[in-house]
Amino acid sequence: MKFFFPDSQDLVDPSFDFISERRSRERLRHRDDVYAHQVFSERVYDGLLVSKGIVDGVGGVGSGKYTLAQRHRLLRVGAREFFRLQDTAGHPLEIMGDCGAFTYVREKVPPYSVDEVLDFYQECRFDLGVSLDHVILAYQANWDTPEHADQIPTDLKERQELTLELAGEFLQKHRARRMRFQPLGVAQGWSPRSYARAVERLQKLGYARIAVGGMVPLKTPEILASLEAISKVRKPKTQLHLLGVTRSDNVVQFRDFGVTSFDSTSPLRQAFKDERDNFYTMDRAYTAVRVPQVEGNPGLQKRIKAGQVAQPLARGHERRCLDQLKAYAAGECSLEEVISSLQAYEHLYDPGHDHSSAYREVLSDRPWASCDCDVCKTLGYHVILFRGAERNRRRGFHNLWVFYRRLRRELGLSIPSAEGRVPHRRTRGEALLSGEVYP
Repeated sequence: MKFFFPDSQDLVDPSFDFISERRSRERLRHRDDVYAHQVFSERVYDGLLVSKGIVDGVGGVGSGKYTLAQRHRLLRVGAREFFRLQDTAGHPLEIMGDCGAFTYVREKVPPYSVDEVLDFYQECRFDLGVSLDHVILAYQANWDTPEHADQIPTDLKERQELTLELAGEFLQKHRARRMRFQPLGVAQGWSPRSYARAVERLQKLGYARIAVGGMVPLKTPEILASLEAISKVRKPKTQLHLLGVTRSDNVVQFRDFGVTSFDSTSPLRQAFKDERDNFYTMDRAYTAVRVPQVEGNPGLQKRIKAGQVAQPLARGHERRCLDQLKAYAAGECSLEEVISSLQAYEHLYDPGHDHSSAYREVLSDRPWASCDCDVCKTLGYHVILFRGAERNRRRGFHNLWVFYRRLRRELGLSIPSAEGRVPHRRTRGEALLSGEVYP
Protein backbone atom coordinates (compact mmCIF):
# COMPACT_ATOMS: atom_id res chain seq x y z
CA MET A 1 0.00 0.00 0.00
CA LYS A 2 1.38 3.39 -1.03
CA PHE A 3 1.21 6.63 0.96
CA PHE A 4 0.93 9.86 -1.04
CA PHE A 5 1.66 13.14 0.69
CA PRO A 6 -0.49 16.08 -0.54
CA ASP A 7 1.56 19.10 -1.54
CA SER A 8 0.70 22.44 0.02
CA GLN A 9 4.10 24.03 -0.44
CA ASP A 10 5.36 22.84 2.94
CA LEU A 11 9.09 23.55 2.91
CA VAL A 12 11.70 24.45 5.51
CA ASP A 13 14.53 26.97 5.35
CA PRO A 14 17.99 25.35 5.82
CA SER A 15 19.51 28.75 6.67
CA PHE A 16 17.25 29.34 9.70
CA ASP A 17 19.25 29.83 12.91
CA PHE A 18 17.30 28.41 15.86
CA ILE A 19 19.22 30.40 18.46
CA SER A 20 19.04 33.87 16.88
CA GLU A 21 15.84 32.91 15.01
CA ARG A 22 17.06 34.67 11.88
CA ARG A 23 17.42 33.62 8.27
CA SER A 24 20.23 34.11 5.80
CA ARG A 25 19.95 37.40 3.94
CA GLU A 26 20.79 35.55 0.72
CA ARG A 27 17.99 33.02 1.16
CA LEU A 28 15.43 32.76 -1.64
CA ARG A 29 12.46 30.61 -0.64
CA HIS A 30 11.76 29.10 -4.06
CA ARG A 31 15.44 28.26 -4.59
CA ASP A 32 16.81 27.37 -1.15
CA ASP A 33 13.96 25.93 0.96
CA VAL A 34 13.62 22.14 0.92
CA TYR A 35 10.85 19.52 0.85
CA ALA A 36 10.56 16.60 3.26
CA HIS A 37 11.85 14.12 0.67
CA GLN A 38 15.03 16.21 0.40
CA VAL A 39 15.54 16.45 4.15
CA PHE A 40 15.57 12.73 4.91
CA SER A 41 18.11 10.14 3.90
CA GLU A 42 15.34 7.55 3.79
CA ARG A 43 11.87 7.39 2.27
CA VAL A 44 9.04 9.13 4.16
CA TYR A 45 6.28 8.66 1.56
CA ASP A 46 5.78 6.86 -1.73
CA GLY A 47 4.52 9.78 -3.76
CA LEU A 48 3.15 13.30 -3.90
CA LEU A 49 -0.43 14.41 -4.54
CA VAL A 50 -0.68 17.76 -6.32
CA SER A 51 -4.08 19.48 -6.48
CA LYS A 52 -5.14 21.90 -9.18
CA GLY A 53 -7.12 23.76 -6.50
CA ILE A 54 -3.94 24.34 -4.49
CA VAL A 55 -1.92 25.43 -7.51
CA ASP A 56 -4.54 27.59 -9.25
CA GLY A 57 -7.09 28.34 -6.54
CA VAL A 58 -10.79 28.71 -7.22
CA GLY A 59 -11.11 32.43 -7.94
CA GLY A 60 -8.76 32.22 -10.91
CA VAL A 61 -5.03 31.74 -11.38
CA GLY A 62 -3.11 33.28 -8.49
CA SER A 63 -5.75 32.59 -5.83
CA GLY A 64 -4.14 29.29 -4.78
CA LYS A 65 -1.11 28.66 -2.59
CA TYR A 66 1.25 29.00 -5.52
CA THR A 67 2.54 32.31 -6.77
CA LEU A 68 2.08 33.00 -10.46
CA ALA A 69 5.81 32.45 -10.97
CA GLN A 70 5.68 29.08 -9.18
CA ARG A 71 2.72 27.96 -11.26
CA HIS A 72 4.44 28.94 -14.49
CA ARG A 73 7.57 27.06 -13.50
CA LEU A 74 5.61 23.94 -12.53
CA LEU A 75 3.93 23.87 -15.94
CA ARG A 76 7.16 24.69 -17.77
CA VAL A 77 9.54 22.15 -16.22
CA GLY A 78 7.05 19.54 -15.00
CA ALA A 79 6.34 18.25 -11.51
CA ARG A 80 9.35 15.95 -11.21
CA GLU A 81 11.85 18.75 -11.69
CA PHE A 82 9.75 21.31 -9.80
CA PHE A 83 9.67 19.12 -6.68
CA ARG A 84 13.34 18.16 -7.14
CA LEU A 85 12.55 14.47 -7.37
CA GLN A 86 15.65 13.83 -9.44
CA ASP A 87 17.40 13.59 -6.04
CA THR A 88 15.31 10.52 -5.16
CA ALA A 89 16.70 8.22 -7.86
CA GLY A 90 17.34 5.53 -5.27
CA HIS A 91 13.66 5.46 -4.33
CA PRO A 92 11.65 7.20 -7.10
CA LEU A 93 8.37 8.79 -6.04
CA GLU A 94 5.15 8.82 -8.05
CA ILE A 95 3.19 12.02 -8.59
CA MET A 96 -0.61 12.02 -8.63
CA GLY A 97 -2.77 14.93 -9.68
CA ASP A 98 -6.28 15.72 -8.50
CA CYS A 99 -8.64 18.68 -8.63
CA GLY A 100 -8.74 19.55 -4.93
CA ALA A 101 -12.52 19.26 -4.63
CA PHE A 102 -12.49 20.59 -1.05
CA THR A 103 -11.37 23.99 -2.35
CA TYR A 104 -14.65 24.40 -4.24
CA VAL A 105 -17.00 22.33 -2.10
CA ARG A 106 -19.44 25.24 -1.69
CA GLU A 107 -19.77 25.81 -5.43
CA LYS A 108 -22.79 24.50 -7.32
CA VAL A 109 -20.56 22.88 -9.93
CA PRO A 110 -16.76 22.46 -10.21
CA PRO A 111 -15.01 25.62 -11.48
CA TYR A 112 -12.93 23.65 -14.00
CA SER A 113 -13.70 21.80 -17.21
CA VAL A 114 -12.48 18.28 -17.97
CA ASP A 115 -10.21 19.65 -20.70
CA GLU A 116 -8.64 22.14 -18.27
CA VAL A 117 -7.91 19.34 -15.81
CA LEU A 118 -6.45 17.08 -18.50
CA ASP A 119 -4.26 19.93 -19.76
CA PHE A 120 -3.03 20.60 -16.22
CA TYR A 121 -2.12 16.95 -15.65
CA GLN A 122 -0.39 16.70 -19.00
CA GLU A 123 1.65 19.89 -18.60
CA CYS A 124 2.72 18.84 -15.09
CA ARG A 125 3.64 15.38 -16.44
CA PHE A 126 2.00 13.47 -13.61
CA ASP A 127 2.17 9.69 -13.33
CA LEU A 128 -1.47 9.41 -12.26
CA GLY A 129 -4.48 11.70 -12.61
CA VAL A 130 -7.81 11.75 -10.78
CA SER A 131 -11.00 12.62 -12.68
CA LEU A 132 -12.83 15.88 -12.04
CA ASP A 133 -15.29 15.44 -9.17
CA HIS A 134 -17.65 17.22 -6.78
CA VAL A 135 -17.24 16.10 -3.18
CA ILE A 136 -20.17 14.89 -1.06
CA LEU A 137 -19.87 15.72 2.65
CA ALA A 138 -22.87 13.89 4.09
CA TYR A 139 -23.17 10.33 5.31
CA GLN A 140 -26.15 8.36 6.60
CA ALA A 141 -26.02 4.57 6.46
CA ASN A 142 -29.77 4.33 7.06
CA TRP A 143 -30.41 6.05 3.71
CA ASP A 144 -29.71 2.60 2.24
CA THR A 145 -32.95 1.26 3.73
CA PRO A 146 -36.19 1.52 1.69
CA GLU A 147 -38.02 3.46 4.40
CA HIS A 148 -35.37 6.21 4.41
CA ALA A 149 -34.45 6.29 0.73
CA ASP A 150 -36.72 9.28 0.07
CA GLN A 151 -34.77 11.32 2.64
CA ILE A 152 -31.63 11.50 0.50
CA PRO A 153 -31.11 15.19 -0.39
CA THR A 154 -31.46 15.92 -4.11
CA ASP A 155 -28.19 17.85 -4.26
CA LEU A 156 -26.27 14.77 -3.11
CA LYS A 157 -27.72 12.70 -5.93
CA GLU A 158 -26.89 15.48 -8.37
CA ARG A 159 -23.29 15.67 -7.15
CA GLN A 160 -22.80 11.93 -7.50
CA GLU A 161 -24.31 11.84 -10.97
CA LEU A 162 -22.25 14.84 -12.08
CA THR A 163 -19.08 13.22 -10.73
CA LEU A 164 -19.81 10.03 -12.68
CA GLU A 165 -20.61 11.94 -15.88
CA LEU A 166 -17.37 13.90 -15.56
CA ALA A 167 -15.48 10.65 -14.96
CA GLY A 168 -16.89 9.26 -18.20
CA GLU A 169 -15.89 12.36 -20.16
CA PHE A 170 -12.47 12.35 -18.48
CA LEU A 171 -11.69 8.76 -19.49
CA GLN A 172 -13.05 9.19 -23.02
CA LYS A 173 -10.88 12.25 -23.69
CA HIS A 174 -7.89 10.67 -21.93
CA ARG A 175 -8.07 7.80 -24.42
CA ALA A 176 -8.76 10.02 -27.43
CA ARG A 177 -5.74 12.20 -26.64
CA ARG A 178 -3.59 9.12 -25.85
CA MET A 179 -2.38 10.64 -22.60
CA ARG A 180 0.36 8.83 -20.72
CA PHE A 181 -0.69 9.22 -17.09
CA GLN A 182 -2.86 6.51 -15.51
CA PRO A 183 -6.46 7.71 -14.95
CA LEU A 184 -8.41 7.23 -11.73
CA GLY A 185 -12.17 7.70 -11.61
CA VAL A 186 -13.70 9.23 -8.47
CA ALA A 187 -16.45 7.53 -6.46
CA GLN A 188 -18.51 9.86 -4.27
CA GLY A 189 -21.30 8.61 -2.01
CA TRP A 190 -23.41 9.19 1.09
CA SER A 191 -23.78 5.56 2.31
CA PRO A 192 -22.22 2.13 1.78
CA ARG A 193 -24.54 1.18 -1.10
CA SER A 194 -24.22 4.54 -2.83
CA TYR A 195 -20.43 4.19 -2.81
CA ALA A 196 -20.76 0.66 -4.19
CA ARG A 197 -23.05 1.86 -7.00
CA ALA A 198 -20.53 4.57 -7.92
CA VAL A 199 -17.66 2.06 -8.07
CA GLU A 200 -19.77 -0.30 -10.17
CA ARG A 201 -20.51 2.50 -12.67
CA LEU A 202 -16.86 3.50 -12.86
CA GLN A 203 -15.79 -0.06 -13.57
CA LYS A 204 -18.32 -0.26 -16.40
CA LEU A 205 -16.81 2.93 -17.83
CA GLY A 206 -13.45 1.14 -17.92
CA TYR A 207 -11.58 2.38 -14.83
CA ALA A 208 -9.04 -0.03 -13.32
CA ARG A 209 -8.14 2.40 -10.51
CA ILE A 210 -10.76 4.26 -8.49
CA ALA A 211 -10.31 7.05 -5.95
CA VAL A 212 -12.88 7.04 -3.16
CA GLY A 213 -13.68 10.57 -2.00
CA GLY A 214 -15.68 12.32 0.71
CA MET A 215 -14.45 10.03 3.51
CA VAL A 216 -12.32 12.53 5.41
CA PRO A 217 -15.02 13.31 8.05
CA LEU A 218 -16.17 9.69 8.39
CA LYS A 219 -15.49 7.51 11.41
CA THR A 220 -13.49 4.34 10.90
CA PRO A 221 -16.52 1.97 11.17
CA GLU A 222 -18.28 4.04 8.47
CA ILE A 223 -15.27 3.83 6.18
CA LEU A 224 -15.01 0.07 6.71
CA ALA A 225 -18.74 -0.40 6.09
CA SER A 226 -18.46 1.47 2.80
CA LEU A 227 -15.37 -0.49 1.73
CA GLU A 228 -17.14 -3.73 2.58
CA ALA A 229 -20.07 -2.74 0.35
CA ILE A 230 -17.66 -1.74 -2.42
CA SER A 231 -15.86 -5.10 -2.13
CA LYS A 232 -19.04 -6.87 -3.19
CA VAL A 233 -18.97 -5.17 -6.61
CA ARG A 234 -15.23 -4.52 -7.01
CA LYS A 235 -13.49 -6.54 -9.69
CA PRO A 236 -10.40 -8.46 -8.50
CA LYS A 237 -8.01 -6.22 -10.45
CA THR A 238 -9.63 -2.91 -9.52
CA GLN A 239 -7.40 -0.87 -7.21
CA LEU A 240 -8.78 1.68 -4.73
CA HIS A 241 -7.23 4.93 -3.53
CA LEU A 242 -8.61 6.64 -0.40
CA LEU A 243 -8.61 10.43 -0.75
CA GLY A 244 -7.51 12.20 2.45
CA VAL A 245 -7.91 9.23 4.80
CA THR A 246 -5.34 8.30 7.46
CA ARG A 247 -5.95 5.26 9.65
CA SER A 248 -2.64 3.47 10.16
CA ASP A 249 -4.23 1.04 12.62
CA ASN A 250 -6.66 -0.15 9.94
CA VAL A 251 -4.42 -0.39 6.90
CA VAL A 252 -4.52 -4.20 6.86
CA GLN A 253 -8.32 -4.11 6.69
CA PHE A 254 -8.16 -1.45 3.99
CA ARG A 255 -5.73 -3.59 2.01
CA ASP A 256 -7.99 -6.59 2.29
CA PHE A 257 -10.80 -4.52 0.76
CA GLY A 258 -8.68 -3.62 -2.27
CA VAL A 259 -7.11 -0.34 -1.14
CA THR A 260 -3.64 0.00 -2.65
CA SER A 261 -2.94 3.67 -1.86
CA PHE A 262 -4.11 6.66 0.14
CA ASP A 263 -3.12 10.25 0.85
CA SER A 264 -3.20 12.48 3.92
CA THR A 265 -1.62 15.56 5.47
CA SER A 266 -2.53 14.53 9.03
CA PRO A 267 0.98 13.56 10.21
CA LEU A 268 2.27 16.99 9.24
CA ARG A 269 -0.75 18.98 10.41
CA GLN A 270 -0.95 17.31 13.82
CA ALA A 271 2.47 18.74 14.61
CA PHE A 272 0.91 22.20 15.02
CA LYS A 273 -2.87 21.81 14.71
CA ASP A 274 -3.58 19.21 17.39
CA GLU A 275 -4.01 20.21 21.02
CA ARG A 276 -2.08 17.21 22.36
CA ASP A 277 -0.65 14.78 19.81
CA ASN A 278 2.12 16.81 18.19
CA PHE A 279 5.21 14.56 18.21
CA TYR A 280 4.95 10.97 16.93
CA THR A 281 6.88 7.98 18.15
CA MET A 282 6.37 4.42 16.94
CA ASP A 283 3.93 3.65 19.75
CA ARG A 284 2.40 6.94 20.89
CA ALA A 285 2.37 10.73 20.51
CA TYR A 286 3.60 13.50 22.82
CA THR A 287 2.48 17.08 23.37
CA ALA A 288 4.90 19.71 22.05
CA VAL A 289 6.18 22.34 24.48
CA ARG A 290 4.55 25.67 23.71
CA VAL A 291 6.78 28.73 23.91
CA PRO A 292 4.98 31.21 21.62
CA GLN A 293 6.66 34.34 20.32
CA VAL A 294 5.28 37.38 22.13
CA GLU A 295 4.70 39.26 18.87
CA GLY A 296 3.28 36.19 17.14
CA ASN A 297 0.62 35.10 19.63
CA PRO A 298 -2.77 36.80 18.97
CA GLY A 299 -4.16 36.05 22.43
CA LEU A 300 -1.13 37.47 24.21
CA GLN A 301 -1.03 40.52 21.94
CA LYS A 302 -4.69 41.18 22.73
CA ARG A 303 -3.97 41.07 26.47
CA ILE A 304 -0.97 43.35 26.06
CA LYS A 305 -2.99 45.92 24.09
CA ALA A 306 -5.74 45.74 26.71
CA GLY A 307 -3.20 46.58 29.42
CA GLN A 308 -3.63 43.22 31.15
CA VAL A 309 -0.03 42.14 30.55
CA ALA A 310 3.09 44.29 30.30
CA GLN A 311 5.04 43.54 27.12
CA PRO A 312 8.48 43.57 28.84
CA LEU A 313 7.14 41.07 31.38
CA ALA A 314 5.93 38.75 28.61
CA ARG A 315 9.24 38.97 26.79
CA GLY A 316 11.08 38.17 30.00
CA HIS A 317 9.01 35.02 30.52
CA GLU A 318 9.52 33.98 26.90
CA ARG A 319 13.30 34.44 27.16
CA ARG A 320 13.48 32.59 30.47
CA CYS A 321 11.64 29.58 29.01
CA LEU A 322 13.95 29.38 26.01
CA ASP A 323 17.10 29.74 28.12
CA GLN A 324 16.02 27.12 30.62
CA LEU A 325 14.98 24.64 27.93
CA LYS A 326 18.41 24.99 26.37
CA ALA A 327 20.05 24.53 29.77
CA TYR A 328 17.83 21.52 30.56
CA ALA A 329 18.78 19.85 27.29
CA ALA A 330 22.43 20.32 28.25
CA GLY A 331 21.86 18.94 31.76
CA GLU A 332 22.38 22.34 33.38
CA CYS A 333 18.84 22.97 34.68
CA SER A 334 16.34 20.86 36.60
CA LEU A 335 13.07 19.64 35.11
CA GLU A 336 11.01 21.39 37.78
CA GLU A 337 12.66 24.73 37.08
CA VAL A 338 11.69 24.46 33.41
CA ILE A 339 8.12 23.38 34.22
CA SER A 340 7.72 26.30 36.62
CA SER A 341 8.83 28.78 33.95
CA LEU A 342 6.58 27.23 31.30
CA GLN A 343 3.61 27.40 33.68
CA ALA A 344 4.25 31.05 34.46
CA TYR A 345 4.45 31.98 30.79
CA GLU A 346 1.36 29.94 29.89
CA HIS A 347 -0.57 31.84 32.56
CA LEU A 348 0.16 35.02 30.57
CA TYR A 349 -0.63 33.88 27.02
CA ASP A 350 -3.32 31.27 27.75
CA PRO A 351 -4.81 31.73 31.24
CA GLY A 352 -7.05 28.89 32.32
CA HIS A 353 -4.97 26.19 30.65
CA ASP A 354 -2.20 24.11 32.17
CA HIS A 355 -0.04 21.79 30.06
CA SER A 356 2.50 21.21 32.83
CA SER A 357 1.68 17.50 33.18
CA ALA A 358 2.16 16.87 29.44
CA TYR A 359 5.34 18.98 29.43
CA ARG A 360 6.77 17.10 32.40
CA GLU A 361 6.17 13.82 30.59
CA VAL A 362 7.73 14.76 27.26
CA LEU A 363 10.70 16.59 28.80
CA SER A 364 11.35 13.71 31.17
CA ASP A 365 11.14 11.08 28.40
CA ARG A 366 13.15 13.12 25.86
CA PRO A 367 11.76 11.20 22.85
CA TRP A 368 13.72 13.33 20.37
CA ALA A 369 16.98 12.04 21.85
CA SER A 370 16.19 8.43 20.95
CA CYS A 371 14.79 9.20 17.48
CA ASP A 372 16.99 8.29 14.52
CA CYS A 373 15.40 10.64 11.97
CA ASP A 374 17.48 13.43 10.39
CA VAL A 375 15.30 16.15 11.94
CA CYS A 376 15.73 14.99 15.54
CA LYS A 377 19.42 14.20 15.13
CA THR A 378 20.03 17.70 13.80
CA LEU A 379 17.68 19.86 15.88
CA GLY A 380 17.68 18.08 19.23
CA TYR A 381 15.22 19.60 21.71
CA HIS A 382 14.19 22.35 19.24
CA VAL A 383 11.97 19.83 17.45
CA ILE A 384 9.71 19.55 20.51
CA LEU A 385 9.14 23.31 20.79
CA PHE A 386 5.78 24.55 19.54
CA ARG A 387 7.11 27.82 18.22
CA GLY A 388 7.11 29.29 14.72
CA ALA A 389 6.78 27.62 11.34
CA GLU A 390 10.39 26.44 11.05
CA ARG A 391 10.26 24.31 14.21
CA ASN A 392 6.63 23.26 13.78
CA ARG A 393 7.00 22.17 10.17
CA ARG A 394 10.19 20.23 10.91
CA ARG A 395 8.28 18.42 13.66
CA GLY A 396 5.68 17.65 11.00
CA PHE A 397 8.42 16.23 8.79
CA HIS A 398 9.52 14.05 11.72
CA ASN A 399 5.92 12.83 12.03
CA LEU A 400 5.91 11.84 8.35
CA TRP A 401 9.08 9.83 8.94
CA VAL A 402 7.52 8.01 11.90
CA PHE A 403 4.12 7.55 10.24
CA TYR A 404 5.66 5.88 7.19
CA ARG A 405 7.43 3.41 9.48
CA ARG A 406 4.27 2.76 11.45
CA LEU A 407 2.47 2.05 8.19
CA ARG A 408 5.06 -0.46 7.03
CA ARG A 409 5.07 -2.13 10.43
CA GLU A 410 1.29 -2.62 10.31
CA LEU A 411 1.58 -4.09 6.81
CA GLY A 412 4.33 -6.46 7.91
CA LEU A 413 6.90 -4.84 5.63
CA SER A 414 10.52 -4.06 6.37
CA ILE A 415 11.08 -0.74 8.11
CA PRO A 416 13.77 1.54 6.63
CA SER A 417 16.50 2.20 9.15
CA ALA A 418 19.70 4.15 9.46
CA GLU A 419 21.76 1.01 9.96
CA GLY A 420 24.96 1.05 7.96
CA ARG A 421 25.60 4.76 8.26
CA VAL A 422 29.15 5.80 9.01
CA PRO A 423 29.31 6.87 12.69
CA HIS A 424 29.48 10.63 13.25
CA ARG A 425 29.22 11.35 9.54
CA ARG A 426 26.55 13.89 8.70
CA THR A 427 23.88 12.65 6.32
CA ARG A 428 22.71 14.69 3.35
CA GLY A 429 19.46 15.41 5.17
CA GLU A 430 21.28 16.71 8.23
CA ALA A 431 23.47 18.91 6.06
CA LEU A 432 20.43 20.35 4.30
CA LEU A 433 18.73 21.12 7.59
CA SER A 434 21.78 22.85 8.99
CA GLY A 435 22.26 24.94 5.88
CA GLU A 436 25.53 23.35 4.76
CA VAL A 437 24.15 22.11 1.43
CA TYR A 438 21.65 23.63 -0.91
CA PRO A 439 19.66 21.59 -3.44
